[in-house]
Amino acid sequence: MPVSTTSAAVHIAPVVLKTFFQHAKRKTAKLKEDDKTEDAWDDIFYDEAFHIVKAFIKLGTKNTVESLQSFTNTHVPAPFWCAVIPVKVPLSSCNIAADTLIQWFGPEELKHVVGGERWWQVRGLDFIDAEWVTEKSYLKDRTFPHDSPATEDEKTILKMDHLDRVLLYVHGGAFFWGSINTHRYQVIRYARKIKGRAFAVNYRKAPQYPWPCPLQDVLAASVHQPVPPSKLVFAGDSAGASLCLAALAVLRDLGLPQPAGAVLISPWVDLTHSFPSVMNNTATDIIPPHGFIHKPSPLWPVNPKPDSGRVPGHADKLKPDVIPGAGPREKQADAQVSTERIQSQQEMQAVGGVDSPQGQGVPVDRSADDSASDVERRREAEDLDQREPKPPKVLMEDPSAVPLELRAQIQLYATTEQLSHPLVSPIMQSSLGNLCPLYIIGGNGECLRDEIMYVAHKAAHPKDYPVRQGILRDGHRQKENAEKFQTPTKVHLQIYDDMCHVLTIFTFTPMGKYAYRSIAQFIKHVTDNTEEHLERNPFPELHRPPSEISASSEGSADGEEDASKTRDGRARQRPDNRSDVELYRQNEIRLEQEVQDGNVDMTQDRTAPSSKDPEQDVPNVLMIRERVDVSGSVRVMEPVEEIAALRIPPQEIGVIKEAPVKRWLAGQDAWDKKYRYTAETVLRQRKHYEEKARKLLEHAQQQGSIHEELALQRDGSRTSMRGEISSVGDVEPQRRWGPLDLKDEQPPPTAIAGRRDTHEAVALLRTNVYHSAPVTHIKVPKLRTSDAVRAALDPHDHPIHAPQQSVSEQQVRTRAFPMHGLRIWQSLVELFMRKSTKKVENGAKHASSTLRAARDKFGFLDLT
Repeated sequence: MPVSTTSAAVHIAPVVLKTFFQHAKRKTAKLKEDDKTEDAWDDIFYDEAFHIVKAFIKLGTKNTVESLQSFTNTHVPAPFWCAVIPVKVPLSSCNIAADTLIQWFGPEELKHVVGGERWWQVRGLDFIDAEWVTEKSYLKDRTFPHDSPATEDEKTILKMDHLDRVLLYVHGGAFFWGSINTHRYQVIRYARKIKGRAFAVNYRKAPQYPWPCPLQDVLAASVHQPVPPSKLVFAGDSAGASLCLAALAVLRDLGLPQPAGAVLISPWVDLTHSFPSVMNNTATDIIPPHGFIHKPSPLWPVNPKPDSGRVPGHADKLKPDVIPGAGPREKQADAQVSTERIQSQQEMQAVGGVDSPQGQGVPVDRSADDSASDVERRREAEDLDQREPKPPKVLMEDPSAVPLELRAQIQLYATTEQLSHPLVSPIMQSSLGNLCPLYIIGGNGECLRDEIMYVAHKAAHPKDYPVRQGILRDGHRQKENAEKFQTPTKVHLQIYDDMCHVLTIFTFTPMGKYAYRSIAQFIKHVTDNTEEHLERNPFPELHRPPSEISASSEGSADGEEDASKTRDGRARQRPDNRSDVELYRQNEIRLEQEVQDGNVDMTQDRTAPSSKDPEQDVPNVLMIRERVDVSGSVRVMEPVEEIAALRIPPQEIGVIKEAPVKRWLAGQDAWDKKYRYTAETVLRQRKHYEEKARKLLEHAQQQGSIHEELALQRDGSRTSMRGEISSVGDVEPQRRWGPLDLKDEQPPPTAIAGRRDTHEAVALLRTNVYHSAPVTHIKVPKLRTSDAVRAALDPHDHPIHAPQQSVSEQQVRTRAFPMHGLRIWQSLVELFMRKSTKKVENGAKHASSTLRAARDKFGFLDLT
């Protein structure tokens, strides 16, 4: 059964019941043992929500990638009290973003790393789905002429123009699932709290549209409507946060304006999984233990059927590859070498030779013509590759073990060889200095905790966290950036106790409420103040006088009540039942005290400022490092020296390590056995679609379709590659490439642009041939009668209209079941919000037995 509301309910219902009884059992045991320790799972709402989300993601791994994408990209209506206006980001914005990336990569990297400059610009739609979001109560009354040509949606957007705080939100979902629909309830909440508007983008997703497709779409969304950079903030969670950070690096490198700030929620910045928490925090996170493996389908995995030898899909023992430039005799000899004993990692490193620029192997024979300097440079490069094995090579824990090499694409977002690229894994940027102010949050229980902490410190202290030498050698920009961008980025890092990946999903917890409040105050601060002011102090907690937090900015539509009445946070409620405003105010006081005590990172002027002047900001703070407990109260993070993740040598970061590979392989082997018959079906389906694509092109050609391969010249003009056929106009203003325009390009194996063996690939091909062909198609034929009849019988096609495009790009619209699972989840969140708010209201009535203990622990509160 595919992922659907029904299957999700069937799968999750037993989990809800099981969690309820286990929660009661655990709480009873703690009471009997008089255990006063607190953890996030003591809250029944968080306990249930955590296991619901985890069970849903697990359900996704038991189904195909397309099924999960379809469910999470199904359009669901917004709440009635919200103004949510669909928007189409046009091709002109996409082209601006594409030109920006082309400039960043350069011709060599485009060819040898990306695989070309056209395939990632191919799209099934002529636009990107997006939406403007705010609360209806924030719209400004405007009078329009009776004969105004503007639509109702356009009028509503005009009513938003006065809201000058703008949040560009990029949703998460491991780069391959999720949408503006899954994250709308979060985006609405941000827009309400900042009293502004948000722009959410539904970027194309992998594996159909792998890197750098999503990055192009995020950049396109950022230039869609002219918004002053000083009024714009980037924000995203997980994969979306990674895309935000990559986009910031591109803007910085090209000297383009950056936004006023960026909010990174559980950013996934290391796709090689080279940090320990990936292995250590599985039990306390919602991420599946074996990663995102899925039931085989024509789309994924690249090779659905396991085989021995070198077939992609599995890790295998490292066998010497073909020596670059070798002739037939050398290749034959190389094949014979594979039968000999394979050296251990230590032995290979001692030899110092490599078989290719990507890793270890047999020494490359040097010709007598090589100069001494060439030989020396080559030897240095080989030694570096031995010390820092590049993907797909695997760094072994035991030096005496035989090395492994990944022969599969392990991540859906990028090929294995691309995983350490700085725009795929932003933690591999040679410098994260000179960026706009960053607010970074993560959970202490999540698998990505270590890389989140590392990337925050790397941004604030560029000189102390250098990238490994291999990145400097291979990235044409990275060596220059390491020297050019040494100005520390102002960073506020918060790690929340016990919390899992993307803690903002759980809006009803004290930590979640505090996180939303802090994020909102950060956005307000960086958009309301000048660049000079932010250079002095980008942290709203250190702004003097403290910024106002009005009750009207909170609203009660989601059941939350703003109970704050005083600026200093004095309350008569239990400490763990304080409102988000009270938490924020108390944490402001704590932070100012930490500054006075010298417990924060300062700039070169390390003199702690005086706070006696109520009108004077607290300047010179470089980085705020905090932990947040389950009640939402902050404390100073331990010293850098005590954090293991910050002591990892640079040469071990961004390399694929043995433990994550073996864990993934164990899960993949189990799935191979479970779905061995499905894999056979998948191979037959691929052949079916390949034949369908072949016939489609054959029929189009019979009808007179002529596809023109055009070449871009340096001056921007266009000429025909075949002299007998003339060009068909200038495509620069609305440039649109199709799957037939990829001559001399090498798209990744999953990219829809280069495939013909999935129904989505055939739909893209049909759209480009019959409906919205690029101008490189000289003549577009009409659908033949026989093809139209065949299309009418195909659920994935249509005899007249363009077929539904990939669910990784185009939203699914259905009326079969009005209460979609995404709406159910939003309803659950609202229910938990109301219940938690009720708990806050009743806290004082049931707290008499704990008042004295609470006063001792929270001495700054008046609990009388």
